[in-house]
Amino acid sequence: MKVLVANDDGIFSPGILALAKAMREVADEVIIVAPDVEQSAVGHAITIRRPLRYKRTRLQGLEDLEAYRVDGTPADCVVLGVHNSGRPDVVVSGINIGSNLGYDVTHSGTVAAAIEGTTLGIPSIAFSLRTSDRELDFSYAAAYAKELVPAVARRGLPAKTLLNVNFPVGEAKGVRLARQSTHSYQDTIVTREDPDGKPYYWVAGIPTGPREPDSDYTTVLEGFVAVTPLYLDFTHTRFFADLAEFVPGLERA
Repeated sequence: MKVLVANDDGIFSPGILALAKAMREVADEVIIVAPDVEQSAVGHAITIRRPLRYKRTRLQGLEDLEAYRVDGTPADCVVLGVHNSGRPDVVVSGINIGSNLGYDVTHSGTVAAAIEGTTLGIPSIAFSLRTSDRELDFSYAAAYAKELVPAVARRGLPAKTLLNVNFPVGEAKGVRLARQSTHSYQDTIVTREDPDGKPYYWVAGIPTGPREPDSDYTTVLEGFVAVTPLYLDFTHTRFFADLAEFVPGLERA
């Protein structure tokens, strides 16, 4: 089994180090390709207006593995990793510091790396860990990844489908399948002024959204691992009939 490991927290993040070490125990070949700096919340951006650098990197404790840092996005990392090191059996992304639940998946660089793998036809998984004020502990998430990734490599995933896996704080009570929630953030804009009197802004967000039954958000809050299959077809087919009633110039099939 050949595994490509990516993330959005950067090449030296403890999360990717934990995931790569776990993959080393179950895979025949592990390639690490990650951003040279943190790329959180960049979504599925691809760098097209400048050249990218792809540099071999030595990671402490993982000296036996090929590791590369890229001055680009998580999706760039997957594209270049596949191009330069060959097609893997599985793409894994993470372990992200912080959960990626609900609408988080639309801007998460962690999930975007798995999305890019999926668009290339490679089974892909995003791993994220809910954080707390305590010291980060990736041990449970890494141990579970050692079980899940080989299973996905053997079984595969349907076309246009990836897995979004979120872990609670501490050791989980168990694992549940969960649907994507409507968890999101209420934008908070903080305005400041620079020495020249010109305004600048910090964009932040306050978590919001209901605790829906069987959702990824509720599952993680209840102390379980949430495994959510995401499907890369955003077409709202059930809206076709209603839409056809008012779209000007629409041709009838």
